[in-house]
Amino acid sequence: MYLHLSRYSKTIKAFKPERIYTKMTIKKLSKQLFGTNGVRGIVGKEITPQLALRIGEALGTMRSGCIAVGMDTRTSGPALANAVKAGLMATGCDVVDCGILPIPALQYIVKGHYAGGAMITASHNPPQYNGIKIIEADGTEMGDEETIKLEGLLDKSTNLKTQSWDRVGKEMPGAHLVDTYVRSITSHFKGLPGKGMTVVVDPGSGAACRTTPAILQALGCRVLTINGIMDGTFPGRLPEPSAEGLQGLAALVVASNAAFGIAHDGDADRAVFIDETGAFVEENHEFALIAQHICKSAKGSIVTPVSTSQMVEMVAEKEGCRVQYTPVGSIYVARTMRELIDTGEPVIFGGEGNGGLIFPAQQFCRDGGMTAATMVALLAETGSTVSALIRKLPARHMIKEKIATPKGSYLIDKLAEQYKHESLDKTDGLKIKRNNEWALIRASGTEPLVRIMVDSPDAAAGRAFYQEIKKTVDQLLKTSA
Repeated sequence: MYLHLSRYSKTIKAFKPERIYTKMTIKKLSKQLFGTNGVRGIVGKEITPQLALRIGEALGTMRSGCIAVGMDTRTSGPALANAVKAGLMATGCDVVDCGILPIPALQYIVKGHYAGGAMITASHNPPQYNGIKIIEADGTEMGDEETIKLEGLLDKSTNLKTQSWDRVGKEMPGAHLVDTYVRSITSHFKGLPGKGMTVVVDPGSGAACRTTPAILQALGCRVLTINGIMDGTFPGRLPEPSAEGLQGLAALVVASNAAFGIAHDGDADRAVFIDETGAFVEENHEFALIAQHICKSAKGSIVTPVSTSQMVEMVAEKEGCRVQYTPVGSIYVARTMRELIDTGEPVIFGGEGNGGLIFPAQQFCRDGGMTAATMVALLAETGSTVSALIRKLPARHMIKEKIATPKGSYLIDKLAEQYKHESLDKTDGLKIKRNNEWALIRASGTEPLVRIMVDSPDAAAGRAFYQEIKKTVDQLLKTSA
């Protein structure tokens, strides 16, 4: 086993594998500006330097000390980063400018060393978007309660603790700190598990250009890249690593006889894979495959949102582990993991079914670089191919669709009435459980959308369930017009 889990060895021994589901205390609170993962919008419209300055001032009013600031490759990044830094320094905070780097790298840098962090990124959104994510001193994204406090400070009538000329903060360079993140990941793996292995990396011209190729090379891999030059116009593909956008990566994987291809979103907290045949690996299969790998050597809980395929629960239980469910959003997963560990529960893995995986032995945030390295170790240990391992997973079929409407709360309330005689889960939105399949309807935390997801062991049955939900939603929207 190449991944060290010794940090949890004492708690793992005490783990009891019986099926227990703990009701989590972490719940979503209503925010006005910030969504599931920070604030984001179109630059010059929703996101402006004035807003960034105010967010910096608000964060500096709430947190004293030194704040680390980073950004992805978007063309608007420097203007917004400088505005955030100006606001922070105006309130007396010192600033470490980490430059362009993945958000998990910034979170690792912040953890235990700085009073907080601010990342300028819009993650997977198109290039005209940007945003800001706030990081706490423990490396996790700011939770709902503190975010609501920060939002309260953004009102122009609110007094912020701006300082006099002799008490303002100073700025320090920190671009070199990204190297500590790269070394931290490679330190989890013995020897050179990637020796003799070719991997193709598609950072999408985003922040992972600085890290993922270096991580895999340090593990012994022969690394080829596509879209490997940082460019905030994203000329090769959009920041969202979709199957359609990764055709170039897939072609290079096949042409180079690579073991797999890996692609990231703009800030590289997510990672998705292309198998050795050039096929896109659906993210829930990715999650289940790595969960299965980790569960074989460590026993404990896996934490994931209600939107994740039941496949993950199935492979975990087969290996004597269990799954704990949370609202959708990596911050809820990360904080639940921390909460469980604080109560003595061994937690070995977590993440979301979108390629955002959390490795508690490394840190409590989605980490695309760690995901890439773990796939190398998995293949080295099994001696198998990605496609062969995927075929051995339980059969599940996931449908993901979205409807453009701001009436998310209305729809969920009405659907809860119509399906009140079925098994319902209201952890986040409405999850309708029926036999061995489920449908989840929830409002997006970042856009005026309602997302519909269906997870079923049978493709035809899943499609029929989706059509049933979609027809009901369409009727409700027509009635409410």
